[in-house]
Amino acid sequence: MRAARCTEYGPPGGLDVVELGDLEPGPGEVLVRVHAAAVNFPDVLLVADRYQVPAPLPFTPGSEFAGVVAALGPGVSGPPVGSPVAGAVLTGAFAEQVVVPVSGLRPVPDGLDMVHAAAFHVTYATAYHALTTVGRGEAGEWAAVLGAAGGVGSAAVDVGTRLGMRVVAAASSRERLTVARKLGAVAGVDYVREDLKTRIRELTDGGVHLVVDPVGGDHAEAALRALRRGGRFVTVGYADGRIPRIPLNLVLLKDAVVRGFEIRMLRQYAPDTVAAGDRALAGMVRDGMRPLVSRVHPLSDVAAALTDVAERRTTGKVVIDTTGGA
Repeated sequence: MRAARCTEYGPPGGLDVVELGDLEPGPGEVLVRVHAAAVNFPDVLLVADRYQVPAPLPFTPGSEFAGVVAALGPGVSGPPVGSPVAGAVLTGAFAEQVVVPVSGLRPVPDGLDMVHAAAFHVTYATAYHALTTVGRGEAGEWAAVLGAAGGVGSAAVDVGTRLGMRVVAAASSRERLTVARKLGAVAGVDYVREDLKTRIRELTDGGVHLVVDPVGGDHAEAALRALRRGGRFVTVGYADGRIPRIPLNLVLLKDAVVRGFEIRMLRQYAPDTVAAGDRALAGMVRDGMRPLVSRVHPLSDVAAALTDVAERRTTGKVVIDTTGGA
């Protein structure tokens, strides 16, 4: 099989696509023939050895995929061979095959092709639970989403709108705000040209109830200052590259709740909650929701795809098609 390989930590331009032996599923595992794999910012961090959980060299990056069940390991009774499935792993998805514990797989929601199925679960589950399970967002509330044209950000705009929240999109350009408005944002702030705190307060008559922040950096504190009293701030990532240092007096004075959220941990500790969220998201897919996929690259272009994500040159999700030519 062909697979992308990281043999030295650093920028994603150092990745190579090589031939490896076929994989075999072990006990409790499933072999999936990968059709598409989505690029997520943690993939970039893993290649650079900057993620919270290290990946020993050499390894195949890629965490989110969709494909078809090719074989079942000992002790596994399903899903049947040939079933379309999607799943998530820490590493291994940028390849023509991946082995994953059966618990890490889920059916592809009706209505999604393989490219959109690969781009769907991690970002949309992250967005859904950041807004609801962790952020306690409700219909009619104001919610600010930072990085609103990125993978998690665009999903949060989409899901928040469908849940009846009034979403304020914050992004780094007018073009990106246009993308967010097409997904349902009722207002936008260009945080390169506008003061984020002041503009959010103006747009929302005093502040938002909820902030979802996959960006970090300097914008995190400004967004926290834009909360109204008793608001909730959910941090889900640091695409800016800098982990913010939040003055705790702001949390005290606003009676605010600051929560961290990572979908991998929720799967581990609250699988029933994740399953309920999957059902809710599948219903939204039936109603026409689709992830925003801006680019599809062949496996041979995996280094360029990760570089674009690392340098924040994309909107929505970038997907690797593993079924094309070399």
